[in-house]
Amino acid sequence: VQLVESGGASVQAGGSLRLSCAVSGYTGNVNCMGWFRQAPGKEREGVAAFSTGGGSKYYHYSVEGRFTISQDNAKPTLYLQMNALKPEDTAMYYCAADLVTGGDWRSVDLWSYWGQGTQVTVS
Repeated sequence: VQLVESGGASVQAGGSLRLSCAVSGYTGNVNCMGWFRQAPGKEREGVAAFSTGGGSKYYHYSVEGRFTISQDNAKPTLYLQMNALKPEDTAMYYCAADLVTGGDWRSVDLWSYWGQGTQVTVS
C-alpha cells in the first residue's frame, strides 16, 4: 500500500483546507485509514480515523466539529476537511493505513503504512 498526501498550505486562522491522501497498491485487507499530525518538538498524534468496514469515524477531541474525515472509494482517496483552523493545528500531517485489529487508532505504532506528510501552517 502506498500513500501520497497533498493539499497542505499556509493559511490564516479561521480558514479551511482539504488534505488528500491518494491510495495505491493492494488495499483489500486495509481495515482502517487515518490522519495524524506532528508539530515541531511534539509527538505524532492521531487526528481522525475511518473504519473502512463499518464506516465509523473517530476524532481527536481538539478537532471534533471542525475536521471531517471521508473516503472516496472510486479514486481511491482519503480526505481530511479542516475548517476553522487554529494556529495550534500547525503541523506536518500524515496519512496512515491498516490498523492492527482491535488496536487503539491513536497509537502510532499500530499502523502499517504511512505517507510522507504534507505541511499545514496556520497563522
